[in-house]
This record gives sequence, C-alpha cells and structure tokens, in this order.
Amino acid sequence: MTEVKTDIEIANSVEMEPIIEVAKRIGLGEDDIELYGKYKAKISLDAIKKYEGNKDGKLVLVTAISPTPAGEGKSTVSIGLSQGLNKIGKNSAVALREPSLGPVFGVKGGAAGGGYSQVVPMEDINLHFTGDLHAMTAANNLLSALIDNHIHQGNSLRIDSRQIVWKRVLDMNDRSLRNVVIGLGGKASGFTREDHFMITVASEIMAALCLASDLEDLKARLGKMIVAYDLDGKPVTASDLEAEGALAMLLKDAIKPNLVQTLEHTPALIHGGPFANIAHGCNSLIATKFGLKISDYLVTEAGFGADLGAEKFMDIKARFGDLKPDAVVIVATIKALKMHGGVAKDNLKEENVEALEKGFANLGRHIENLKKFGVNVVVAINKFIFDTEAEIAKLEELCSQAGVSMALSDGWANGGEGCKDLAEKVVEACDKPNEFHQLYDVELSIPEKVETIVKEIYRGSKVTFAPAAKKQVKKLEELGLDKMPICMAKTQFSFSDDKNAVGAPTDFEIIVQTVRVSAGAGFIVCETGDVMTMPGLPKIPAANKMDVDADGKMYGLF
Repeated sequence: MTEVKTDIEIANSVEMEPIIEVAKRIGLGEDDIELYGKYKAKISLDAIKKYEGNKDGKLVLVTAISPTPAGEGKSTVSIGLSQGLNKIGKNSAVALREPSLGPVFGVKGGAAGGGYSQVVPMEDINLHFTGDLHAMTAANNLLSALIDNHIHQGNSLRIDSRQIVWKRVLDMNDRSLRNVVIGLGGKASGFTREDHFMITVASEIMAALCLASDLEDLKARLGKMIVAYDLDGKPVTASDLEAEGALAMLLKDAIKPNLVQTLEHTPALIHGGPFANIAHGCNSLIATKFGLKISDYLVTEAGFGADLGAEKFMDIKARFGDLKPDAVVIVATIKALKMHGGVAKDNLKEENVEALEKGFANLGRHIENLKKFGVNVVVAINKFIFDTEAEIAKLEELCSQAGVSMALSDGWANGGEGCKDLAEKVVEACDKPNEFHQLYDVELSIPEKVETIVKEIYRGSKVTFAPAAKKQVKKLEELGLDKMPICMAKTQFSFSDDKNAVGAPTDFEIIVQTVRVSAGAGFIVCETGDVMTMPGLPKIPAANKMDVDADGKMYGLF
C-alpha cells in the first residue's frame, strides 16, 4: 500500500516560484512589493492605488456547513477551486485569512489548505508569517498600557476603572488568562483591578484593520474605539487617550496585504484573520478589493459555517466594502453530513445513506439561508476515498431537489485538476442573474436586528436578552451607537447556542448574554451561550506532536 504523504511533506516536495515572479504575473513590479525573504511579500498601498481603475472580476465566496470533528476542508476547496479556475482557462486568485497560533497549536493544527491544494510556504504562513498578528497584539496591548498609565498618572479623563472594556490579547490559547488581576505589588505598580485576555484574532484592532480602506481610515477607526466609560458613564475612546497615532504606526506594515502562492503558483492574498464565532470571520477588505482588480475570478472564504462567516460576510463586510458576491460555494463532506445525521466519528467510513439523508438537513438549511441573500449557490463535496457511489448519488439527488448544482472537489489529491468540474459550475453560477441584498436594515433596533438573524438564519423561535445585555442595549441606544450591523458571537457547531444540537434544530431560544460595541470596526457584538473570546488548549494539544530537527525541518504541522 502506498504511503500517503502528509500536507507538509507535499508542500516540501513542490518547488515554489520566487514571489517576484508571481507578482510580475499580476502586473506588479519590484518597486510595488516589499520582500519578506524569497517567497513572501507585502504589496504596497501605493501599488494598490494604481489598480483602482481596473474593472472588478467575479467574486466567489466559499463557506461551509456547520463544522464537525470530521472536518470539512473549506480552505482546501477554496485553494483547489482557484487552481481549478486557472486550469479551465480563467484568471483566478485566492484571498484567505491568516492562521492564528492558537488553533495551530491547539486542536486544528495548520490552516493553509491541504494535499495539493495548499498555500506555501505553509510553515511560515502557519507560524509568524510577516508578523501581522504580532503587530496587532502589540498595538492592542500598547492601548491597554496607556489606559492603566493614564489612571496611574492622575486620571484626568476620570476613567471608571470598574468600566474598562478594553482587554489585553495574546495570539495563543491560554484559558488561565481569561480573568486576571493586574496592578499587584503596591503603589509603584499602578492601581489593582480585574482585567481579561482575549485571543488576538478576537481583538477589535483585527476587525478594524480588516474593514479599513487604507491607513488613514484605519487610524480614524482606531481613534473611535471605546476603551472604557468615565465616572459619568460617558465613553472614553482611544482618541481621548491620544493613542491612535502610535497604534497606526505599529500597524503601518500590517495593513499591507501579503502575497504568497499556491502549490500551482496561483497568486494568494493572505491577510487578516478574525474568528467567525467571535468576530466577523473574513480576510481584509483591502486584500479582497485588490484581488478583484487583478483577477477575473477572486475566490475568498468566510470562517466556520454559513450561519456565521457567510452571514457576516454579507451583512458586515459586503455592506462596508460595497461588495457583491457573484456565487457562493458551500463546502460539505459526506462523512460530516453523516455525523450531522447521528453517526459516531469512529463509524464514518461505513456506508450509511440513511444517515447522510438525515444529515443533509444541515446543508439544506444553509442552502435556503444563502438564497435569502439573493445569491447563486453551488455545493462542493470535498471528496474522500471511502465515499461510496450510493452516497454520492443520494447527495446529488438531494442537491437537485434543493435547486442547486453539486460538484465533487478532489483538490486534496489532484489540485486544480481535481476541481475543474467545480470550477465549471462556479462559472455557470457567476453568469446567472444575481439579486444580492443584505438581510436587514442597520436602522432597525438592536433587538430587531438580532431577532432577524436568529429567526431567519438560525431558525430559533425566541431571543432573550439577559439583564446585563438589556442594560447594555439601552446604553448604546442612549449614546446613539445602535445603528450598526450585528456581529453574533455564537458556537460554530450548531445553528443554536448549544454546541451539541447538531443537524438542523428548530424552535430554540437564543440567550444574548452581553452586548458591546466595536465602534472602530463599526459593528455591535452580541455574545451568546458560553462562547469564549480566549480559547483553551485540548487535553492533547497539536503542539505536543510538533518538532523541528537540526536542519530546521518541521514535523507535525499537518
């Protein structure tokens, strides 16, 4: 039996092109990019401006069913699809999020695609890359330091230390830092208070950077960020602390999109990485808009299931960026659908058409939901060797009944060649009439917007705001900060706020625990259930299986 290569072995077996050659193919010269070694580069903002007059290509959004431990492979399909579009003679690029170190060393491992549908250099992309997330961590924590220093030095802004809402961050899964006490050690160490850590990708700085149009816009967004409330209950912003200039300075390189390549040398823009269960889950607007200027078909993705990432792409990112998806691809696997149908993880390789049909309820609901945005939908089934002909035939029948086309995606094993059928169907979907629109009007009240999402997308029957959340809503209304899109923080594993309710649950209640405004990013975050903004490591972290030898060769990173 032939031994199956790991993702990192496949990545190391393919010779990369110098990134300057990839840049030249999309019209960029040496003066337009800033090299980070031989295979990575940042694209200068001046270079991006040169392309503003170019016609936009087609925008293809890749999303997925509700994730399961069986895995779906959204990034692998996104990369394979872009390669497949190039295989059928289309000019395509891909725009993805940057991986966070938390999941890399936690449960997920690497996040650069898989098999022969990867972005490279995958080790760099999964680790420090070009330092963007480190810059965001530094900027976030500089602001925290400025807040505490301001209080220590006399507190002329009269900040109420009991109402500091800005949290420190770290790009790592570390549950011990969720709730901490700072300022211990006496007068010289500042005032003692409770503080909290989030993972960097949940920071408002990440969200603001990913929605900013340029450096000046980013600086304005940073200044609007609310960090605390004063003793009269009025908001205190980063601008009040005169912090936005220093924060923007730390982020002046991080705002520039990163250019790398796929294993087939397709241009890949990897920039920004907010989580979709606690943030808006999309790569940067700058990278997406630039990608539309340099390709005829830009493939991008939104995190987790379509109830989270895709909804936020439509209602937040597309709203702010004036984007219009020409087609949406929903990724599923037969094994994941069987898991939604009640099959245990250890039994997923066994044929079970009945469970597949039952689990299709999850995919079917995502299809129905996306059609509510007026977009054309294609289903991509990420293929595995133990998928049976009977299961594939049943899935084709179910997709046909749902009014969508379906294609098998074999990008892991065969790269772009394995995604040619999917590429053809995506081109067909892009050519069909499109009536894209957002789900709700931002002028509605916060409860009305939340209820729309819960009833139309999650299919819950009731929304309840906890007492604290009601007070927070009232405060935002009084401050005139309630007319923004909603960013729901919810478990990714279920339509409901109960991670164990797989499939397609109905008639459930969603409880909004807290409501906070991300005034710089421009949206309102509603936290539900027990979603953690600082994840923890599993019993056996992926980090335990990683190593590097004396020559610098890495192992265990997928």
